[in-house]
Amino acid sequence: MINFTVLQTDVNDSLPTILVPKPNETTIIHIEVPKGVFLFLCILSLLENILVVVAIAKNHNLHSPMYYFICCLAASDMLVSISNLIETVILVLLSHAVIGYNEPMVKMMDNIVDTMILCSLVTSLSFLGAIAVDRYVTIFYALRYHNIITQRRVINAIAGIWLASTACSITFIVFSNSHVVIFCLIVFFIFMLVLMLGLYIHMFILARRHSQSISAQQKAKLRGAITLTILLGIFFLCWGPFFLHLTLIVSCPKHPFCLGYFKYFNISYVLIIFNSIIDPIIYAFRSQELRKTLRDIVFCSQ
Repeated sequence: MINFTVLQTDVNDSLPTILVPKPNETTIIHIEVPKGVFLFLCILSLLENILVVVAIAKNHNLHSPMYYFICCLAASDMLVSISNLIETVILVLLSHAVIGYNEPMVKMMDNIVDTMILCSLVTSLSFLGAIAVDRYVTIFYALRYHNIITQRRVINAIAGIWLASTACSITFIVFSNSHVVIFCLIVFFIFMLVLMLGLYIHMFILARRHSQSISAQQKAKLRGAITLTILLGIFFLCWGPFFLHLTLIVSCPKHPFCLGYFKYFNISYVLIIFNSIIDPIIYAFRSQELRKTLRDIVFCSQ
């Protein structure tokens, strides 16, 4: 069985990052991404997602289940930014000898960063799934929507997703030496992909079949489904390389191809941050109400 460990590198290069295989005799040279690039992307992502959360909280027209879930998606994206900011700040402090190197402290910070990243992953997938269900009910059970998607159920779903995601993330880190944990994460990713694709395909097939009889209100609801389809596509494009990384760790950790792919892990990490940058742009581009509120906040207008 392959032993898993956090990647330990020189203090001046990088803090430990997400789980990678530790080959017995092979050294993996990782492609480095300048810390300034990480820092800029994370600050940009953090500011964008804070604006989304504030806009949804401010505008009562956006107080609906779908936007509550989008607000949670923004908070989930913020976890990636915050975790990388924490890592980068500690790296800078270590490299300038402001704080001394302490292995237990570094390992603890690594576990915290990894937990935040994994929590962001699980919550993002879960809230994308929740939005897919919400859009499905909106389109196919419009008359019963408010009886099915009640405020209490939405609050319970949000609380349940955050609690379950946090517990799963901690479990992943604690039992990171086990292939079973990584396999479960991959299965969860595939399951959510199949579930959401199934819901969206069903929605769009019926929408195309009945395109002539769809009302203006139903078209507006379908537009929301299209927005979430775009979000879903961007999510899997940006997180896909990370999941390929996990799959290769389980399936072929010593194969030359896999070892060659592992060195691009930092590029996969940049793509994850890009996902949290792109999401708010999609929200604003697809929702006129949210775009107007964001404009009012940025320009301090009423």
